[in-house]
Amino acid sequence: MLTLSDAVRAIPGVGSARAGHLEQLGVFTVDDLLRLLPRRYEDRRALTPIASLAAGATASFEARVVSSGAAITPRRGLRVFRAVFEDGSGRIAGLWFRFRAAHLQTLLRTGARVLVHGTVIVAAGRREILHPEIEPLAEGAERCAPLVRPVYPATAGLSQATLRAIVQRALEAVLPGLEDPLPPELRERHRLPGLAESLVALHDPGAGSPAQVPAPDGSIWRRRLVFEELFRMQLQLAIRRRRQESVRPRQTRPDGSGLLARLGERLPFALTAAQARVCREILADMGEPRPMQRLLQGDVGSGKTVVAALAILAAAAGGGQAALLAPTELLAEQHYLTFGRLAGALGLEPELLTGGVPRARRARVLAGLAAGRVPLVIGTHALLESNVRFSRLALAVVDEQHRFGVRQRLGLREKGEEPDLLVMTATPIPRSLALTLYGDLDLSTLDESPPGRRPVSTRVIGEAGRRAAWELLRSEVLQGRRAFVVCPLIEETGEDDPAAAVRMAARLQAHLPGVRVGLLHGRLPIEERSRAMERFR
Repeated sequence: MLTLSDAVRAIPGVGSARAGHLEQLGVFTVDDLLRLLPRRYEDRRALTPIASLAAGATASFEARVVSSGAAITPRRGLRVFRAVFEDGSGRIAGLWFRFRAAHLQTLLRTGARVLVHGTVIVAAGRREILHPEIEPLAEGAERCAPLVRPVYPATAGLSQATLRAIVQRALEAVLPGLEDPLPPELRERHRLPGLAESLVALHDPGAGSPAQVPAPDGSIWRRRLVFEELFRMQLQLAIRRRRQESVRPRQTRPDGSGLLARLGERLPFALTAAQARVCREILADMGEPRPMQRLLQGDVGSGKTVVAALAILAAAAGGGQAALLAPTELLAEQHYLTFGRLAGALGLEPELLTGGVPRARRARVLAGLAAGRVPLVIGTHALLESNVRFSRLALAVVDEQHRFGVRQRLGLREKGEEPDLLVMTATPIPRSLALTLYGDLDLSTLDESPPGRRPVSTRVIGEAGRRAAWELLRSEVLQGRRAFVVCPLIEETGEDDPAAAVRMAARLQAHLPGVRVGLLHGRLPIEERSRAMERFR
């Protein structure tokens, strides 16, 4: 008897070769196989007389084998198996170019009654069927049960017939001992069928009544499997959250007393009501015995950086260290400059740790983190390396969290003992979806733009409008405004990003007399990048 956790090689008839083909479909276990749902279904219950078969049509018909054999060789090295079928209304030939002769000769013996399914083609003025599927029919018996066949995602080396056979063998072996992971009361509450019923209905629709053929894009049985998948994910999130919320003594206790007022005094602008509300939420969360687990979302320019600065200052005021993880060196350096201005005014000097930091400076930063002399470090994936150690990490901040995996996010947290976690995103996520995807995190939303923000006008122009766009850019810049041009990576030509940016900067300088054009890309030295950003700012 098979279990869902068994490897697919445990299924009868699945050797190493077929297991390798199944792995190409993401199937490694019996459970993976049974959740590989059909893309669509072929309804073979309606039969078409051979005389009525139209070119290009996919159809089923019942016939007898008039003749068969592998005697045709259209060209050297190519063997073709040919069988002729007759049903009283006419005749048609089936052709196989890749075949096992012994199997086809047994299946298509002269006089055998078969069900044929395939697509009709016309070659040299004759109708033929290439590689049709054949099902034997017993003499004198009614046609077999309703013939609805699942069609699975394809992969080289596995025919649909082989996949169906493997799935059927797995079903037969698993069903006797299959336990439903969803409790009966939960299924009843949501009116969901059982797991065994759903798997049989989806993989063997012919076993039910004709009215129960599943729709490819949605059915009660598919809904049941999707519900179970989401339920498992939510259960894992709930277990993780329960573990995270277990109260353990922490090395440091963040101190937020008076910070909001002190930060507001040093900012050149007033905090929005949304920023002040979210700041209070975060300070209250950081004051709890359990670690903070919070997702901060807000549009670009809504003020997430200021909120993160407050959390970092609270962690430092309590005697702890903070780390900010950014996905790129350029963004990390931009944060480094921003936090240098914000935190520096309160006596907190940040450090930068990226792949481009010189060796001597890197060694100094690593030593300072391990000894507790560095209260704030801003960096890229370099922060996740094993040689980065903290003396008392109290807060981990992850910017553009969608650019990082869950393990990377947790990897930064594990560098401290129960530190607070703040992850930020500018991707708008509906609250219901955010609670589903990030059920282990509390949610804060900056739903208010700072005063003075004007609506953004977005336009798409074709290649013919490029010169007009440059003229508009030149006109705006000469009036005292600023602009930037983003050069994407062009993989088709093998050009790298810096080369594309360098060429674009030279081209713009030539096309825009009187306009100073700067250049910024990830391969410039850190000092040069900092100067370029500062000049533009």
